Amino acid sequence: MHSILEFLLHHGYLVVVVWVFAEQAGLPLPSSPLLLAAGALSGTGHLNLLACLALAVFASITSDTLWYQLGHRKGIKVLQWLCRISLEPDSCVRRTESLFEKQGAKSLLVAKFIPGLSAVATPLAGIFHMRLRRFLVFDLLGAIFWAGTFLGVGYVFADQLEDVAAKASQLGSGLLVLLLVLLAGYISFKFVARQKFLRDLRISRITVDELKHKLDAGESLSIVDLRHSLDFEADPETIPGAVHIDSKELTEKDGLLPLDREIVLYCT
Repeated sequence: MHSILEFLLHHGYLVVVVWVFAEQAGLPLPSSPLLLAAGALSGTGHLNLLACLALAVFASITSDTLWYQLGHRKGIKVLQWLCRISLEPDSCVRRTESLFEKQGAKSLLVAKFIPGLSAVATPLAGIFHMRLRRFLVFDLLGAIFWAGTFLGVGYVFADQLEDVAAKASQLGSGLLVLLLVLLAGYISFKFVARQKFLRDLRISRITVDELKHKLDAGESLSIVDLRHSLDFEADPETIPGAVHIDSKELTEKDGLLPLDREIVLYCT
């Protein structure tokens, strides 16, 4: 925090715009410490709080609109690409789509506070053809809420944050090493869990070529399309002969699948 305060003192408002835009564009640059620092500097009279808020909101809206347009033009492939580079690619698509389906535009109000959702909420709005005006209204309110919260906390607790920054600087590189070790441990845990998941899944996996061979051979199969309803609406094409069933129905209702043939399930 101390180094961030020093950096902001020298470069001011330009840092707020560039940093927030870069984070919302997808770079791993968390904006919350920067906004807290900007709020603290506003509390001590070095920066203007409203100017910081306006610049942060402008940068966020600009980046979000680019993601919205990308989702609108490229469709579900954008979301799949984002989830592929996440730490939990196997559940990323369904989890984010389920939340977006339940909350709709309202999810944009809190998306920036939720890790994972903040990266996919704006392209999701474009993918599922939310009206641009509606998107901009809710995204603007969400950006004000998000930036205003961190700036406001920094403004109110300016003196305390300065004390924290001073103590953190006394720890020097030891604090940085500790944070890096914790981050590496978390990523390693996710990686090991994913590898175990893939090993378990490999036992019952069938490739596209294998399925085509079975179909060409005339084998009796029951193919079930388990894609989320939003995915199905965005791309309604299915494997020939497949039946679309929501995964919730599959777990909540009996008798949906035949018991006298091989069953092939596929999803996003």
